[in-house]
Amino acid sequence: MAGTKDGSGNGGNGSAKPVARRLLATATRLFAEQGYDRTSVQEIVDAAGVTKGALYHYFGSKEDLLHEVYGRVLRLQQERLDHFADADAPVEQRLRDAAADVVVTTIENLDDTKIFFRSMHHLGPEKDKQVRAERRRYHERFRALIEEGQRTGVFTSGIPADLVVDYHFGSVHHLGTWYREDGPLSPQQVADHLADLLLRALRP
Repeated sequence: MAGTKDGSGNGGNGSAKPVARRLLATATRLFAEQGYDRTSVQEIVDAAGVTKGALYHYFGSKEDLLHEVYGRVLRLQQERLDHFADADAPVEQRLRDAAADVVVTTIENLDDTKIFFRSMHHLGPEKDKQVRAERRRYHERFRALIEEGQRTGVFTSGIPADLVVDYHFGSVHHLGTWYREDGPLSPQQVADHLADLLLRALRP
């Protein structure tokens, strides 16, 4: 999704991937600490201990770094959602697993998601369109689980599936405003509570 080189393709040498990862980790830290718009390319390469040439080789621009910050999380979440959706289990269990997983993976990558939602407006039209398409694909796969349960009578059909999706992901996107690592709930506990609320709303 990101449209960047990470050194993992054919012909990549052994040192390429660590350089790209170091650049991405450094950019993520700086974007989180001081904001995307207040972080310069020079600050990123200085903190990562590489040259500007290295950054432009792997990412092309600072915008590409922002794109990849969110892209790597979204790719992970899509892969995991596909795994749960394709599992040989009742639809209620598949939906619960998917609903809980997106909460856990969001919390585990909270800096990335906070950066992205704060800075998404900095993306150019093409990358913005690409990200929205990927998010739409994720939401449509999630919605398909709800619709499957509604067709088979496992879930109530009295609530539009789109509204259920917005309800759950509104809670997920809000995590960055309140969740704290040293708080009373673990990521899995938060995930279990939100997944249970979702299923409770869907029961006939």
